[in-house]
Amino acid sequence: MRWSRCLTCVGVHAEGEIGRIITGGLLPLPGRTMQERLTWLNQTQEGARLRRFLTSEPRGWPAMSTNLLVPPCLPEADVGFVILQPDQAHAMSGSNAICTATALVELGMVPAREPELSVALDTAAGLVRARVACGNGRARRVTLDMPAAYVEADGLSLELEDVGRIELAIAFGGVFYALVDPAPLGLAIEPGSARQLCALGVRILEEARRRWHPIHPEYPAISGIAYLMWYSDGHDGPRNATVLLPGRLDRSPCGTGTSARLALECARGRARVGEERVFRSAIGTAFTACVLDAVKVGGRPGVLPRISGRAWLYSIEQIGLDPEDPFPEGIRLSDLWGGLVEP
Repeated sequence: MRWSRCLTCVGVHAEGEIGRIITGGLLPLPGRTMQERLTWLNQTQEGARLRRFLTSEPRGWPAMSTNLLVPPCLPEADVGFVILQPDQAHAMSGSNAICTATALVELGMVPAREPELSVALDTAAGLVRARVACGNGRARRVTLDMPAAYVEADGLSLELEDVGRIELAIAFGGVFYALVDPAPLGLAIEPGSARQLCALGVRILEEARRRWHPIHPEYPAISGIAYLMWYSDGHDGPRNATVLLPGRLDRSPCGTGTSARLALECARGRARVGEERVFRSAIGTAFTACVLDAVKVGGRPGVLPRISGRAWLYSIEQIGLDPEDPFPEGIRLSDLWGGLVEP
């Protein structure tokens, strides 16, 4: 066996959402800031090749993320990380941050300290401080002080053929979201509705992207609507279901999506500073969240969210590239990848 590239990775999931982490074999990314590194991954051929190598079959899968651990750019940070997903590299993800902080402790990269330790994560959306509750040498729960969230626009609407008028809002929670209540469309956030939520969610997301292109006022490398999030209030409390390309649901309640929802509900007067809520996913897993304070984001009213959840390691493996492999950047067929098929 001879490989031209070999990477060590750890499989982790946060409340069901897979966030694989590359722990070895990757050289530092170009860029003096995490913003520049995000731009390099999204706007250069070298960055795109690395993303496709890690997210496409057979080394990747549509329903997962791959996190790159990189040296931090901020002196107060312990480690930097970037999230690779099938469509692009993303600035921030709550579930992936929970996976990353858990893996740092479980692998001994950050020594476990009971009852709690702090890890500062450098992201393209700013510094994220994670508090890891530890017990018996393990990471038991991760609490994240998330980037400031705010509402970009509320009271928007669009028309879809065979569906009709759809009302939505756009909010930032680490990335930009289109937020839609599924109830007026006759849908509920539950496992049996996942295919319908994905199919319609992708249509709404694509139309929203054509109409609106938000840009973060402080982090201009973060622009455009990344995901659509369905949000509802079920019998067991608030539920979230984020639709990610190429067309699947986040298995967790979604950290950045929860942040965006908190900003929207505060703006609508439906949430208050200090009020704690439990948000559930389509499979019933939970994140606990609250608003720490009200802030300004580029002059707009915003909030500081706090999210907490659990993660579990499930694998350690090495992935490589045989120099004779005819698919060095992987395979994508429309049976699983929908329209997200790249040449």
